[in-house]
Amino acid sequence: MVHDLMARYTGIAQALHWLTVAALCLLLPFVWVAENFPPGPIRVFWYMAHESMGISVFLMVLMRLTWRWGHPAPAYPVGTHRVTVVLAGLTHGLLYLVLLVMPVTGYLMAGNGQDVPFFRLVDLPGFAHDEALGKAADTVHVACQFAVYGLIVLHVAATVWHVAVRRNGMLERMLPPQRLP
Repeated sequence: MVHDLMARYTGIAQALHWLTVAALCLLLPFVWVAENFPPGPIRVFWYMAHESMGISVFLMVLMRLTWRWGHPAPAYPVGTHRVTVVLAGLTHGLLYLVLLVMPVTGYLMAGNGQDVPFFRLVDLPGFAHDEALGKAADTVHVACQFAVYGLIVLHVAATVWHVAVRRNGMLERMLPPQRLP
């Protein structure tokens, strides 16, 4: 069983992780809603929400990587297989990469010939229209969409495996200590 001496991520790392999860849970529905409205102000609003949340994810991932640079991940539980450590590192690395590439390609699409509103608070500068760049960004963005789906499913499945089958306390590394009455 897990005890209070379990090595955990810092509170800031945990907060950034769960804020990123929440933002990702909003990104997809925002674009689904946008796609289901005809051109007009409602569609523009939902695309702005999607793009703004994508920029937020980009900033959170940069903060996570910056924080992680100075605060390494906690040690794995004793007895964790080397293969598990390597696969976890590969999955996390690919998730970070995809979660940086997607907002960049999204920005290249949204800012192609126009400014990009960030939650209607500020307009981020776009750049000159470039059809080839827009198409390339769209292709990469869609490919990354499926990569992020697969990586998130893999990440969640591994978490479920560690919680339900291995029962080795792996999830507790990303949770604050639990106080029992």
